Amino acid sequence: MANKIKDVAKKFLLLGQCVPTVKQNATKIRVKRLELDENLLMYFKKDEFYYCYDPNKMCKTGDIVLIKALPHKMTKLITHAVEEVVYPFGDVTDPVTGKKVAKERYREDIDRQSELYGKLDSGFDYKKAPSRGWQEGKKDFTSKPTYTRFHVFDEKDPYSI
Repeated sequence: MANKIKDVAKKFLLLGQCVPTVKQNATKIRVKRLELDENLLMYFKKDEFYYCYDPNKMCKTGDIVLIKALPHKMTKLITHAVEEVVYPFGDVTDPVTGKKVAKERYREDIDRQSELYGKLDSGFDYKKAPSRGWQEGKKDFTSKPTYTRFHVFDEKDPYSI
């Protein structure tokens, strides 16, 4: 069963979320799947991770992207390539209606409600907000490589091994 799924993954596009990685030349994508337990006849969540070739550095951490299998592996880890960014992180669009969403409500419904009951000065205005990436290097560090603490042998450090 697992081999069938991997063969399907080689032929079609997969939808996944970009997650942080320490790998310099690749992007790590988490693809969520449902796997059938044949004894219980129930599906359970399973995350699969793919390292993808992203030469243009299109995706950032949190983006929802489409990936496609490469005709041949670039390296031992890099087996897929990023096709496109479907939804940038923080700018969620309902796939059915095409409307922008904030949490569980449409943004236009929030605007309509604020017009009816009066708009607060402290309320957030999505139309005036800059797009994602304007704080890169200030407060948004998703473009920076992640840090992994490997070995610390300091006796004074409480986190040492």
